[in-house]
Amino acid sequence: MKLARILITGGAGFVGSNLALRFRRHVPTCEVLALDNLKRRGSELNIRRLTAEGIQFQHGDVRCPEDLAELPKLDLLIDCSAEPSVQAGTRGSPLPVITNNLTGTVNCLEAARRTGAAFLFLSTSRVYPIKSLNEAPFRETATRFEWSDTGVGLSSAGVTEAFPLEGARSIYGATKLSGELLIQEYVANCGMRALINRCGVLAGPWQMGKVDQGVITLWVAHHFFGKPLSYIGFGGAGKQVRDILHVDDLFELLLRQLDRPDAWDGRVYNIGGGRQVSVSLLELTELCRKATGRQIDIKSVPETSAVDVRIYLSDCGKARRDFGWQPNHSPEQLVSDIFQWLRQNETALRPVFAG
Repeated sequence: MKLARILITGGAGFVGSNLALRFRRHVPTCEVLALDNLKRRGSELNIRRLTAEGIQFQHGDVRCPEDLAELPKLDLLIDCSAEPSVQAGTRGSPLPVITNNLTGTVNCLEAARRTGAAFLFLSTSRVYPIKSLNEAPFRETATRFEWSDTGVGLSSAGVTEAFPLEGARSIYGATKLSGELLIQEYVANCGMRALINRCGVLAGPWQMGKVDQGVITLWVAHHFFGKPLSYIGFGGAGKQVRDILHVDDLFELLLRQLDRPDAWDGRVYNIGGGRQVSVSLLELTELCRKATGRQIDIKSVPETSAVDVRIYLSDCGKARRDFGWQPNHSPEQLVSDIFQWLRQNETALRPVFAG
């Protein structure tokens, strides 16, 4: 797919800013625009990084159609704008996360339709129902929970795109799944080109991690700054597992997807580190201790949130078959990259993580 101009919404966030910079360097003739409302603390630190590379930053909000009304012709719109926390909407009104994630996606779709852009949607593994995931057979080892080989769309290798979607998944997950369905309708009815990546846990430098989102970076940062943590849920032993994906591996996949314009028909891919690039919190703690040389206090909270899952692993077989792609960064490399970033930017990041 030829790229002359790209718009990335959520462009000052972790994923958006990293993709913007990588596209700018990989396709230097391409004009890259980044739009962000700077709501998340720390996102303002990315503006200098973006503008230094010649990326045009626009302060705007996808919830406001007028902020997307005067866009020039685009070749690609990447929607990275979202309220990314699965806890969003669990206390109080769910309307803010619905407005942010669903209304915002509709506004981005309309912008792509008007400007003739292909549409890349970063969805989430959280579209899969919580109860079904937690009821899947599993076993407990010394450091983690493991899925047993089981039924439709799930095995010890992870969740495939065929996993049944019936059941509750959180307000956050519902907004992202609703966005997926609308994208496929735009493809069918408006002739748009679109592709959907259901991402697991993305991680890497410049992620301003919090308890409910960005857990890998948060874990490294709290070890680096000497802040306490907690193992929350599933007995409080830290054995819950996630696959993790370095943002560089995500970018490599996007390049391969852009080389396959025939794939942009609204199809869905599960994207993550898979079983090979996964950690439990207990295992992550050990990696952080080795990287930082610091041991911190970690409390145990046995009670499990209603929206938490014991295990999530992405089976990326479909992406591997279609694009010849697989992750290249190990958990150890991810932790090391984040640690080096924290060390190089300690003064600027201390108020974000240790304030």
